[in-house]
Amino acid sequence: MNFYSMADFHNETEHIFADVKNRGEAVITNDGKPAVLMMDISDGNFDDVMRVIRQARAMLAFQGMRNIAATHGYMSEEDIEAEINASRVERRQR
Repeated sequence: MNFYSMADFHNETEHIFADVKNRGEAVITNDGKPAVLMMDISDGNFDDVMRVIRQARAMLAFQGMRNIAATHGYMSEEDIEAEINASRVERRQR
């Protein structure tokens, strides 16, 4: 996978697109940090690729939530039950 700066992308767009077509992917960096992932999807599987990417992003978000919970402590069974009960009471009041 090749990495290109934003300036490269601006100045060498056609070259970068050709590289993505040949290699399958490239990364555009901003201030030296990965900012954009480019992937070749010319085989017509756009919907499948987007579904998988969205699923992967959701899994990463879920893992991030689990990491935060592990760092700050998990809810006890009593806390979970209290949250459920509070939600039920609030729903009934609507």
